Amino acid sequence: MTNPMDLTGKTILITGASAGLGRDAALFLSQMGARLVLVARNAETLEQTRSGLVAPDQHIVAPYDMLDAAGIPAWIKTLCADHGPLNGLVHSAGIAQLTPVSTINVEQMEKLMRINVTAAMMLTKGLRQKNCHQPMASVVFLASVAGLVGHAARASYSASKGALIAMTRALARELAHIPIRVNCVAPGQIETAMLDTFHDQAPSEALDAMIKLHLLGLGKPRQVSHAIGFLLAETGSWITGTTLVVDGGYSSTK
Repeated sequence: MTNPMDLTGKTILITGASAGLGRDAALFLSQMGARLVLVARNAETLEQTRSGLVAPDQHIVAPYDMLDAAGIPAWIKTLCADHGPLNGLVHSAGIAQLTPVSTINVEQMEKLMRINVTAAMMLTKGLRQKNCHQPMASVVFLASVAGLVGHAARASYSASKGALIAMTRALARELAHIPIRVNCVAPGQIETAMLDTFHDQAPSEALDAMIKLHLLGLGKPRQVSHAIGFLLAETGSWITGTTLVVDGGYSSTK
């Protein structure tokens, strides 16, 4: 029986691959047979990710700082010249920010938008270039239910994730003729290092209330990775312009 989630022979670029959801997605996709281009700022932590993958020697470590968004298309062009065109990309790199509107400043806002949104656009622009994508390539952005549901003190973060969701719909229409599919995964609260940040910044009662709104409890990174793999693989071949919500029922309670 054919496995429709088999990614053997497919090359997938993952940003934010040094930690959190990006690292877990890399682990899972390597188990599905994919060859990965691991991207983050720190080469050492990327090597740590690679060492835990299936067949670590087949994967590529490609350090890059997403703050340099303008350089992304040329960087992808060079990567693909060296390693071949991509079957897909996952933009997992991002900043989670808990900042009330009374204290946020322009520098914080611009940095967050550059990594969460502008880099996503430039990655897609890079993938779209000639000789940089295989037929039916797939883009998956990591958004958040914060882009669908309002959260106090998270207006900037919510704005960036809402922008990703809107960008997904528009790019799906623009790139369907190539064809490149563009989709989005919107997780609820996942047990990663970002949750520790929320612990540090929010009152304990606020955290408890947030947890209770997840009807199935807090999520695990692998549950998000499954959704990413589904959209990248043959299982997602007739899906584009969609935001797949993976939130343990959180958005249904709002």
